[in-house]
Amino acid sequence: MTQLDTDFVRAQFPAFAEPELQGQVFFENAGGSYTCQPVIDRLTRYYHSRKVQPYGAYRASELAGAEMDEARSRLAALMGVEPDQLSFGPSTSANTYVLAQAFGEKLKPGDAIIVTNQDHEANTGPWRRLEARGVELREWQIDPDTGHLDPSALWALVDDRLKLVCFPHCSNVVGEVNPVAEICAELRAAGIWSCVDGVSYAPHGLPDLGALGADIYLFSAYKTYGPHQGLMVLSPELSAWLPNQAHYFNGDVPYKRFTPAGPDHAQIAACAGMADYLDALYAHHFGSSETPPAARMSALHDLMRAQETALLQPLLEYLRARNDVRLLGPSTAADRAPTVAVAHARPGADLARDLAAHGIMAGGGSFYANRALQGQGVDPAHGVLRLSFVHYTASSDLDRLLAALDDVL
Repeated sequence: MTQLDTDFVRAQFPAFAEPELQGQVFFENAGGSYTCQPVIDRLTRYYHSRKVQPYGAYRASELAGAEMDEARSRLAALMGVEPDQLSFGPSTSANTYVLAQAFGEKLKPGDAIIVTNQDHEANTGPWRRLEARGVELREWQIDPDTGHLDPSALWALVDDRLKLVCFPHCSNVVGEVNPVAEICAELRAAGIWSCVDGVSYAPHGLPDLGALGADIYLFSAYKTYGPHQGLMVLSPELSAWLPNQAHYFNGDVPYKRFTPAGPDHAQIAACAGMADYLDALYAHHFGSSETPPAARMSALHDLMRAQETALLQPLLEYLRARNDVRLLGPSTAADRAPTVAVAHARPGADLARDLAAHGIMAGGGSFYANRALQGQGVDPAHGVLRLSFVHYTASSDLDRLLAALDDVL
């Protein structure tokens, strides 16, 4: 089996050569990943020579629009969807808010939606606001001991008034990977829309959304090696069913319908750099070929996950062996993403501050997952220590983390 070339990977990220970051290791990736060089190059080029109104008749304007279109088409191809299904917005939170407004116009009093208490607030708060319009809210709740979302508990909430189910691909504090394809297939068969928050999963390999089957899939480019943009993919059926939220004259353009404000042209164009990086990663490990983009991404997904799982399992075993911490979520690496939240007698922010003195960049707090922490008996104000990494993390980084944890805990 092909193994990830970590040296090659890290050479694509300027942060690893940045003097100010030398001597430190990065375990706060769930809050935002390092940015790959192709994204930086494209953003720089856009601001230098393309920063004009795009899609005009003159050369700079044509190039600006072409780069924006390139980002949409190449990222969509990697995820197995059509380009007009992919929209860009200022953030996943903002994108979800717009979608909730659209559903609010369409749903009738007495219609029901399901949210979870496992989610980041971005995929629960906007939907909960629909209660004020007479929509019934039902909460699919996690197991208070494990943080697990049991699908059987979801089906107990389903009836003929249910229109939408919102849930995460994986939680940003629990980390467990939910069975999205199975859940979405059953919902679709029942005529129920699905909205999946993929923010905490996409950094570990963009999924094949055609196979996953979610009607809405949301994630953030700035956590996936890119600029600060929220990406959302909508099924053609749902896009056509929901009312337009953009300028009325953009209502016939699927990727503009749910972007009411003018998009950040430069950052959209720079998102093509994410595809540049992934293509280079594939070529380095598997050679250049005519393999379809979604198949290339599937191979990279497995490559990334294998690297992450090999590092994650020793961390989980270390934490599970301690009697002074509580590991949230599964203790088996194959069942979760490498986003690991730990509850301790000391506040999470205090532990993160102490780790910083050891050159460990980690996070402490509630991470906008207050409901998930409360659902597991953790006070959000006390918070947790969160240790998160992606495929560019090296085994030497993990060694330093474990040594620092020994001292801090």
